[in-house]
Amino acid sequence: MFFRPPSDQDRTGRITRCACDVASLVSTTPRQMTSAAECDTITRGERDAESDDHHATAWHHGGPTRWGNVNVVDAERRLLANALLDFNNERFVLVSESCIPLYPLPVVHAYLTSSRHSFVGAFDDPSPHGRGRYRAGLAPDVTLSQWRKGAQWFEMDRRLAVFVIADERYYPRFRTECRAPCYVDEHYLPTVLSIEAPERIANRSITLVDWSRGGAHPATFGAADVTEDFLGMLVGKKGNAERCMYNGQPVEVCFLFARKFAPAALPQLLSLSSKIFGY
Repeated sequence: MFFRPPSDQDRTGRITRCACDVASLVSTTPRQMTSAAECDTITRGERDAESDDHHATAWHHGGPTRWGNVNVVDAERRLLANALLDFNNERFVLVSESCIPLYPLPVVHAYLTSSRHSFVGAFDDPSPHGRGRYRAGLAPDVTLSQWRKGAQWFEMDRRLAVFVIADERYYPRFRTECRAPCYVDEHYLPTVLSIEAPERIANRSITLVDWSRGGAHPATFGAADVTEDFLGMLVGKKGNAERCMYNGQPVEVCFLFARKFAPAALPQLLSLSSKIFGY
């Protein structure tokens, strides 16, 4: 989903292709909400740019996305490109169909637009699941000491979003060299933004996930998991609130979204959202 002014609804002549099952894009202008979940959306403007001889960036349209495949990041970049065409959009958040917002839209909007940083997590993981995924073919642009890992669920400002879709130095090399068990969605943004713009990222995600159950994927919450106590814990109303840094100051609001929630959890979420989340 992405937020845009009603007057811009048809301005770019939107073309929608259902080719993405992992992500939707939220661009934070607190106006009309248009759903793009499970669809890879491009505009005629982007299509024309692709055919322009002066437009050097390669855009890949690889069909339905697959977990761990580079075409997931291809889809993310196309979503960013589409949202950037609306100049009212200033902040961009990648979420999935299994994410829920933890606060009302005005709170989310204020948190993001008041931040001096973009929220991209990046850390050095010395294990085989971190540095062990580095590929020598990425050198000299990316060295092992620069290699970073993080969640794919990013939030970024317009300046970084433009950098990502215009990147012709790093992304083509990642696309060629980073193959399983190297996953572009977990390494490209954390690594490249740590190299090019370390002062512009908060080095943390605003999407809460639970890895306590182990395995290759985070926990999925069903209807039985969704209780007042559980949801209250997510927003710090139950138990000890987590603390993090925001604009150089410690705060207790660290996460704006949470995942993964199964479709079966939706009725329970709807029944409790106004009481716990305020929407």
